[in-house]
Amino acid sequence: MNAQSSRRVDESGTAVVEFVWLAMLVMLPLVYVVIAVMRVQAAAFAVTEASRAAGRAYVQSDSTAVGLARAQVAADVALRDQGFVLTKSALRVTCRLGACLTPGSVVDVRINLQVSIPLLPKVLKGATATSISVAATHSERVDVYRRWP
Repeated sequence: MNAQSSRRVDESGTAVVEFVWLAMLVMLPLVYVVIAVMRVQAAAFAVTEASRAAGRAYVQSDSTAVGLARAQVAADVALRDQGFVLTKSALRVTCRLGACLTPGSVVDVRINLQVSIPLLPKVLKGATATSISVAATHSERVDVYRRWP
């Protein structure tokens, strides 16, 4: 019996170590997924608010050139508030029901944003699945009682 008992290894305290390793293996991917989902949700909120702000800024302008400049500034401010940057190709303004800024016409503002997945290794940055496209469209009607120049 003495020979057999001397071969046994003391395993006291190893359950805690095993639990910590198992918890890390399960929790780290879960935390990463939560961070990625939160970033995409922030982008969805940002483009929704940016398209709304850009549409309102556009319809309150006196000309289409000034309206487009104001829409770009308004969208950029709304996107920067959530940590995103407006690119030149991300904002698109179209008009329905007559010429732009005529009373009663409708202005559609669409913002399309590419959101990169956070904490991705540089090796995978060239892959096509490293970003998610988030878009929002807002329609704003030009005031019917607006003075038309």
